[in-house]
Amino acid sequence: MGVAHNRYVFSPITERTPFAWPNERRLAVYIALNLEAYRFGQPLIEELVPTGPQPDVINFSWCDYGNRVAVWRLLALFEELGLPITGLLNSDLYKVAPQIPAAFRGKGYEIVCHGRTNSERQNGLDEPAERALIREATEVLRAAETVPPHGWLGPWISETGVTLDLLQEEGYQYVLDWCMDDQPVWMRTRSGPILSVPYPQEINDSNAIAVRHMHVADFADMIVDNFEEMQRLAASGPAVVMPIALHANIAGQPFRLKHLRRAFKAIADAGQEVWVTYPGRIAEAFMERVPPERF
Repeated sequence: MGVAHNRYVFSPITERTPFAWPNERRLAVYIALNLEAYRFGQPLIEELVPTGPQPDVINFSWCDYGNRVAVWRLLALFEELGLPITGLLNSDLYKVAPQIPAAFRGKGYEIVCHGRTNSERQNGLDEPAERALIREATEVLRAAETVPPHGWLGPWISETGVTLDLLQEEGYQYVLDWCMDDQPVWMRTRSGPILSVPYPQEINDSNAIAVRHMHVADFADMIVDNFEEMQRLAASGPAVVMPIALHANIAGQPFRLKHLRRAFKAIADAGQEVWVTYPGRIAEAFMERVPPERF
């Protein structure tokens, strides 16, 4: 029998404190674009084909296509549609591809810290080593950005037993690692609460396309179907969040852009009926409406 994590209480969504997002909207949407730096010759990498002996040129260069080419096409697409996007950035990008954080900074998009590199995981580290990882990544973003990072997504969504404690102690307000709810959830740490903001494992191009080999047209349909159904559910039920996760090297391939443009246009066409925003603003709005002592 597993050991209880004791990080959050069980709470059916039907029994929550009622609230609405700003301007009485019921559905909040955010689009997260994962932008990752891999270290050449390291075995931990997103796979287009099964990893072979190092150096793995095929998978490394496929991932790097996302930073060199695909991210710029995705930025143009979302600017065309008038949709804000959130950058989930490895701090190594500030050294190897500084134009990427500069582009997000220039457009005023939110940047979430995504660790140092996706060539490593946090789980398996002892507490001093994990604190050093979090602190090093955070300091890179803090030095470059006018606003320090408030949100964290672990590389490979990996945690140790003290990750949430360390993040809260390093000043983070919210974490995206947990996918157990359609609303933000207050999490316990040894020094005070931290907020979990929903992050998707289903509406996620890496899991849907790279892992389950779903066709991009079906993934686009899944985005639209999920959006329409969540609008319906939110209209008569609790206020909810619909996150969408993309990875530049997957979503930014030209043959996929055609289908994704259709899906995201459906969201853009909803106009003021939904709140298309950033996870940080969702966290702030939830904190105002449902403080931890009420959860």
